[in-house]
Amino acid sequence: MEEEGEVWTTEEEEQTYTAHHTTMPAGLIEEEFEELKPIINDFHTYRIGSSKCSSLLAQRIQAPLDTVWSVVRRFDKPQTYKHFIKSCSLKEGSQSPTTVGCLREVNVISGLPAATSTERLDILDDERHVTGFSIIGGEHRLRNYRSVTTLNEFRGSDGRIWTVVLESYVVDVPEGNTDDDTRMFADTVVKLNLQKLASMTEGLACDNDRRNTGA
Repeated sequence: MEEEGEVWTTEEEEQTYTAHHTTMPAGLIEEEFEELKPIINDFHTYRIGSSKCSSLLAQRIQAPLDTVWSVVRRFDKPQTYKHFIKSCSLKEGSQSPTTVGCLREVNVISGLPAATSTERLDILDDERHVTGFSIIGGEHRLRNYRSVTTLNEFRGSDGRIWTVVLESYVVDVPEGNTDDDTRMFADTVVKLNLQKLASMTEGLACDNDRRNTGA
């Protein structure tokens, strides 16, 4: 399996490490960020060259971790919460969707600068609640895209429970584009997906609460 959180560039490129642990993503508070710094160091740090860009985004969700993880871990069902995906199927010959190395074929809705995407499951850790994938083929603009998503549960002094989802990525900057252009496009897609994930899983959590209380 590939080493978690690293992307290698060619020897000719000057390499550096991302510093996502030094800048708090929008949507977090300082206490959450401080607790999450070790997670960011372990899973959201990338080695990049001048032709790549990276970003880290956060989403607070008013739902228990188990509820959110039950959706995020489904490598075979990204369309459950990801916008712009028309359909998804496991590639013929792939192992189960919980096996690292499994491949999926994603069909994207019309109107985007993409048609298909072939993606590989890089990590799925049910104990640490970490998952990640790489785009290895297809018709799209996100070349050598790799993403890692982590979930962490928090509990307030009043007993309230919520989950913070961190999603980071590294991707090639297409020729003729700037880092900012590429990051803006990718960030927009990730943000929309995380917002939909929050809306969906908060609804699931409310449904579960009603069933448990008999309301």
